[in-house]
Amino acid sequence: MEHHREEPGLPLPRGPLSGGVEAYLRGAGRLPRLEDAARAEVYGEDLQLALYLCYELHYRGFAGVSTDREWDPDLLRVRAALEHRFLSALRADARAHDSVDGALADLLVEPVDGAGVTHFLRDEGELWHLREYAAQRSLYHLKEADPHAWVLPRLWGRAKAAMAAVEFDEWGGGRADRVHARLFADLMTDLGLDTTYGRYLDAACAEALVTVNLMSLFGLHRALRGALVGHFATVEITSSPGSRRLAEAMRRTGAGPAAEHFYDEHVEADAVHEQVVRQDVIGGLLADEPHLAPDVAFGIDATEFVEDRFAARLLADWRASRSSLSAPLAPEVAHTS
Repeated sequence: MEHHREEPGLPLPRGPLSGGVEAYLRGAGRLPRLEDAARAEVYGEDLQLALYLCYELHYRGFAGVSTDREWDPDLLRVRAALEHRFLSALRADARAHDSVDGALADLLVEPVDGAGVTHFLRDEGELWHLREYAAQRSLYHLKEADPHAWVLPRLWGRAKAAMAAVEFDEWGGGRADRVHARLFADLMTDLGLDTTYGRYLDAACAEALVTVNLMSLFGLHRALRGALVGHFATVEITSSPGSRRLAEAMRRTGAGPAAEHFYDEHVEADAVHEQVVRQDVIGGLLADEPHLAPDVAFGIDATEFVEDRFAARLLADWRASRSSLSAPLAPEVAHTS
């Protein structure tokens, strides 16, 4: 099933920052003050939703919002203040490695007694857990690979060619029915979820917003191209084993063939991508620009940091038998074979 292509509606605000940005986008109010961004909880719902609203203007935008807002100078000043708060916090909180080799070495080690989200979903997850996980991840997966595409004009030579090759696979290798965003929409259909782009923005927790905002932050700034490559490497290296566990979870719970296929596809594709990204994207980038090595390591560390926070939130809620969502899902609609 093709997911809906129309512009999504604006979400409900979650505080004065997101409320101010939303009102401005609707032409119904003033933007928040720059100093308000400096006082907000950096990983909290209000700041992260405000930042998400700013970033989404560079993707599909919002219904009823003028395309002129994408480059509105006043809005960009607010976005810059939000980004400064976010990036400063990440640099203070997420730095764990001094070298790319050290950061990659840790990514390549699979814990023997893993206890993360994909382990939980494989071993004991129920369909409602899988539905919540898919709803939260839909903020990225319905535009899968798009945030990473921002880096392509900022690379050249071996790194550019390899990055473009991996992105081409993510976009279905030239086949619309194999575009990964399309495959995820099919997964959502199996799980009885609405495939409308942006449908679950109101439901997503702050920790999920952070994971998507990180990609946009890195992608929209040329100065952070090394960090985006680090992010991309983290996703590709960790995807295959995690996808294998998620495919098993889909099979065990009878989620449906499209739900299984999405993760089966990532087991195979990302095992290949991991080698290309490490050897040619990172290798090519650092051969051309060795001074970007600390940025690549930072991108890896920041990705691990925000994903760990998201995982901790999900597991804390699920183990307490409560929803991880900010708004409830509609009742499941059974899929048909």
